Amino acid sequence: MDRIDAMRAFVAVVTEGSFSNAANTLQTSPQLVSKYVSKLEEQLNSRLLNRTTRKVSLTEAGNHYFAHAQQILLSIDDMESQLGGLQQNPKGVLRISAPVSFALKHMAKLITDFQMRYPLVTVDLQLTDRKVDIVEEGFDVALRIGQLKNSSLIAKKIAPIRVVLCAAPEYLKKHGTPTQPTDLEHHRYLHYSYMNMDSKDTIHQLLKAKYLKQGSEFRSNNGDVLVEAAIAGAGMVLQPTFIISKAISSGKLVVVLPELEPEALGLYAVYAHRKLLPHKMRCFIDFMEGYYGSLPYWDESIP
Repeated sequence: MDRIDAMRAFVAVVTEGSFSNAANTLQTSPQLVSKYVSKLEEQLNSRLLNRTTRKVSLTEAGNHYFAHAQQILLSIDDMESQLGGLQQNPKGVLRISAPVSFALKHMAKLITDFQMRYPLVTVDLQLTDRKVDIVEEGFDVALRIGQLKNSSLIAKKIAPIRVVLCAAPEYLKKHGTPTQPTDLEHHRYLHYSYMNMDSKDTIHQLLKAKYLKQGSEFRSNNGDVLVEAAIAGAGMVLQPTFIISKAISSGKLVVVLPELEPEALGLYAVYAHRKLLPHKMRCFIDFMEGYYGSLPYWDESIP
């Protein structure tokens, strides 16, 4: 027996004055209402109602229980009403983890536009290139870039992420422009610490072999630093177009060996559960899904 349903039946009998009236209010049968109240009395081991053929009245125990039951049911109804409001008008704090470079360049407007549509949602955006533990660290959503491996997490693809090999025109003028993959062996390579060493793409395999054999004169866990170093003529860099597109468009960097461009990665919204998502999460994920499009604006000027 559901204790809450039994409590509602008991309160309805008291407030309506009879089992039949309570049944009409609850849209059920008098027999079921009577059964609920009897089971409730059995569980409490106390008689709550005095029953006669003409009326019902509260016992002393019933009087005490009625006062508490009313408060409990009012509290439950109020909670359900508030949760319903959250579903209709999303609000509360939305905690998001996102990669540093992507968030700095492309998320300020997204968050602003999202909050203009849903002004009651407060956003707590934390930037890190580390893969956070969503559940343990209390995040609602994490944005990740890559080719995601199977896990218990749910992942929604938000946008494609192209990766290209580039160098400054001055660097290429001084050291020569590679025309075939083996030419990379003789060039300076600026290594990104989080590069996917397991990728089967040719360019990744070549750079991995070069890095494992020779190391790198400059390595960093931040793509922006490497791109700025490449612009300054420090060497070649393999980075996503969301970081590098402006430098390519302005001529500060040139794409090298475009035929070796690896398979596009993805920007994913990752979260822990598919069912019963808080409305603030569902709204954010749906909002992001079409925000950048299948051809993100940062790729529009890159062939």
